Amino acid sequence: MHGGLGNTGIVKNQAAPAGSEASPALEAAIQQLVELVRELRNEVPPASAQSIDDCLPDITTAPGTQPQQRHRALMAVAGIAATVGAVGQPVVEAVNSVLGLLGG
Repeated sequence: MHGGLGNTGIVKNQAAPAGSEASPALEAAIQQLVELVRELRNEVPPASAQSIDDCLPDITTAPGTQPQQRHRALMAVAGIAATVGAVGQPVVEAVNSVLGLLGG
């Protein structure tokens, strides 16, 4: 921007306001993802299963979870799912659905 007074720029609020409830569509997508992840957990090595266990609280929005933590957890689960091929494809699709609903 060139010149002018009081220019504030663009304000982008991409996170939901604190204390706001998740949309029913987001809650349903997360529930579906959790079910798929629990099935996937039985198909991966123990170290990957432990990583999934570590990610689930952040995905299901444990109190105090920051949006960045949730995003990292979703990406970690998608990465694990991608390594097991066709078995993990439904999990990757569910993660993409949740990310789309979160605006990410």
